[in-house]
Amino acid sequence: MPRLFGSSQNSWSQHLLLKIANVVGAIFVMGGNVYTVISPWDVYYTGKETYFTPAPWSFFIWYFSGRGKEVILDRIGWRLPLLDFLNAMYIYSWTTQEYRYALVFVIFSASVVTQIREEVKKTTLRNFCDEVFLHLPFSIYHGWAVSLIFLTAFEAFGVDALTQPADPWSKAFVFLSFVFLQMVDIAYAYSAAEGDLPGCLTISWYFFAVVVQQPPERSAFTHWSALGFAIFSLCCIMRCVIGLEFRYRGRHNRLGFGEETARLLGGH
Repeated sequence: MPRLFGSSQNSWSQHLLLKIANVVGAIFVMGGNVYTVISPWDVYYTGKETYFTPAPWSFFIWYFSGRGKEVILDRIGWRLPLLDFLNAMYIYSWTTQEYRYALVFVIFSASVVTQIREEVKKTTLRNFCDEVFLHLPFSIYHGWAVSLIFLTAFEAFGVDALTQPADPWSKAFVFLSFVFLQMVDIAYAYSAAEGDLPGCLTISWYFFAVVVQQPPERSAFTHWSALGFAIFSLCCIMRCVIGLEFRYRGRHNRLGFGEETARLLGGH
């Protein structure tokens, strides 16, 4: 006997358990994010203050998220619910100031989101919505997760900036962390012909947030170092903007670079 609705029932029931897991994971993450905002403890303003801590408003970049049904189900699979779980555990550990546990969870989160980001990059963009609601969130998530690894490490093992002056070791680790973040920023900028603009914007966002939160009165070294790296990060953003311009003009060859683009961006 033919089915009244054709194959729609099969389509709806396919990957049902994974769909349920994604919904539950999204609810947990959304609930954790809302809790950090409405919590009476005001966690963004009362956490441990380090010499690597950005301004509290920078954490609102965390709320950029999106889903793409086909890619999520067919390519990413169970890694997305795993990422949701790790994200929720990180938020819980961080809000309770269990920074060492939070560091473990954010490292695993960064590892999982790196795999997801690579899968997303392999897909072909079909329209504007695919790029905005699928590629954009995971690029931002990846850049922010990398930044949070360093922040959480400073919270777990660094000195309290409100009670202790910055010693030479603190300054050295802050500068090395800035260098590593800048290397990640450069890698984003040159990861493709058009670069990874959301990733570059995320790293630049973090640098400027550190500049705001770490005034010269507290640590002149941290403030001016962060400002220098923040200004340099704008070059990576500009590189991505130029790459996107040539991409949308169609001036690239089968490898992604045209001769004019290569000359402008330093290619050979």
